[in-house]
Amino acid sequence: MLSKILKNTFIGAIGACILSSSVLAADFPSKDIRLIVPWPAGGGADAISRKISNIAEQELPKSIYVENIGGAVTATGLMQMTRSRPDGHTVGVLTYDSVITLPRGKMVPGYSLEKMQPIARITREADAIVVSKHSGFNSFEELINAAKENPNSVRIGVAPKGSGPYLAVRRLEKQTGVTFNVITYPGSSSAEAEALLSGELDAAISSLGDFSGIIGSGDAKGVVELSIEQNPSFPSVPPVSTYGYHLETGSFILLAAPKNTPKESIAVLESAFKKAFESEEFQTWVATVGVTPSWLGSTDVQAWINDLQTSTFKVMDDLNL
Repeated sequence: MLSKILKNTFIGAIGACILSSSVLAADFPSKDIRLIVPWPAGGGADAISRKISNIAEQELPKSIYVENIGGAVTATGLMQMTRSRPDGHTVGVLTYDSVITLPRGKMVPGYSLEKMQPIARITREADAIVVSKHSGFNSFEELINAAKENPNSVRIGVAPKGSGPYLAVRRLEKQTGVTFNVITYPGSSSAEAEALLSGELDAAISSLGDFSGIIGSGDAKGVVELSIEQNPSFPSVPPVSTYGYHLETGSFILLAAPKNTPKESIAVLESAFKKAFESEEFQTWVATVGVTPSWLGSTDVQAWINDLQTSTFKVMDDLNL
């Protein structure tokens, strides 16, 4: 008799927990949603996150506010996200470093993508080679030819070892048979932009959007995008496939919540951000900053992450990185 009572009590407790979770999810969101951007304010990831969240909150009864928590190559902010209550009221922004650099290098104890529930991919952004006006180069061909004639003489700036741009320059050297004088710069691409302006660098690899200021002023010029497709926002910058090379690299914006966030809450967030993504306002704006809108929903984005890691880690193995 006692065991039956205990069994019924246990089943009742489980049922109450399930009902409580369902009620909470049905009331979601019950407060403003915190969107953690793991980079300082003012960068590309910050701008995209703020723009789409401003539109997405129009679909919700509560607001979405952005909080910038930089540090440890995005790990600091994202670990705060994963430690938050898994109720959908805290969301994080993931970039290339979050998905590739940190997991590959096991750089930060406790950081793991397994503690996150992907919601969607918002954008993709190809890396590009930008040359300084001081370099005298006006095309990708001129840059490669100079590196062939004088190995290790063309100074090219990239993010630190393990980053997308660093992998890109090493893969480019392998495919073209040249050797660059590779100089790494920690942090955002602003340091590389300053080095291009001063003549410290001949070229640099990051997105065209990251260098839009000095490109617009005429102090730098985009000569190629590391993509197989033409970027409609920059028709004068050809994809590297034009020259017979197959090299795709770049960053992206993903959204994720803490693991075990109720699927009902994930669905509400996904719906709001998808409507924002499809809005004319977002599509028009994203074109002006040279970023490619590229939606993947919650049912597909995890498989995409897995494929990206597999292919990128193989490249790293091949390059002994």
